[in-house]
Amino acid sequence: MALKQVSSNKCFEGFQKVFEHDSTELKCKMKFGIYLPPKAETGKCPVLYWLSGLTCTEQNFITKAGFQQAAAEHGLIVVAPDTSPRGCNIEGEDESWDFGTGAGFYVDATEDPWKTNYRMYSYIKDELPKLINASFPTDPERMSIFGHSMGGHGALILALKNPGKYKSVSAFAPICNPIQCQWGKKALGGYLGPDTSKWEAYDATQLVKSYSGSRLDILIDQGKDDQFLSAGQLLPDNFIAACTERKVPVVFRLQQASCSCSPWGYDHSYFFIASFINDHIKHHAKYLNA
Repeated sequence: MALKQVSSNKCFEGFQKVFEHDSTELKCKMKFGIYLPPKAETGKCPVLYWLSGLTCTEQNFITKAGFQQAAAEHGLIVVAPDTSPRGCNIEGEDESWDFGTGAGFYVDATEDPWKTNYRMYSYIKDELPKLINASFPTDPERMSIFGHSMGGHGALILALKNPGKYKSVSAFAPICNPIQCQWGKKALGGYLGPDTSKWEAYDATQLVKSYSGSRLDILIDQGKDDQFLSAGQLLPDNFIAACTERKVPVVFRLQQASCSCSPWGYDHSYFFIASFINDHIKHHAKYLNA
């Protein structure tokens, strides 16, 4: 599977690169960002996968999150794929910002006309790691995953559906219970059809209720003034309750203004992500470098 380098920039003695390739799962050209730390020049490194949220491409995380310095220090390769297939000429794929292009929701679609291309779950789970491991100095046995919003949902379900595959998982403002929120109902209904029982296979709150795999320490950061939290799109309380019931370890941090005199807290933006990205890199490094 041929890789075409799109860009390469020196960054904290490593390289932030972007590549393009032809995806067999998605049947279109896909791009991904990859940060190669200095350690990758002399040895194999663990890989941390980042999944972005609605409307994002591979660019949002690599240009806005500010993760590269911590990744360099801990010797982590960080991969940031796109969020959906692109340019598939599917009727309606560009009509709304929360469905279709930029909104793959990390599921394998079963409904026409989406099922041929919209297979982001299998792309992230199988195709992309095989490509990364074949093309870069990785240690395939050391892999973790994290993400934001729709990507936080993706990270959680991939970790919960594949016990032992990922050493650790974390999320920023994840969509925790998509079968109960409007974003999720629109995406899951469109991609998977009207049978809501099929949706549960891609819902972290439902998955954790039956999780019986290896120990998985979960870290979640949530901004207190996140507009989508107050709108009922994220529903972290439902996930925390399910984790507590199943005794699945989760650290949930509701981040707010440190100064009580400030009326503003952390929101849903990359300013929020950049504020705590080093904590998440350290969280994963603890398991990946163990």
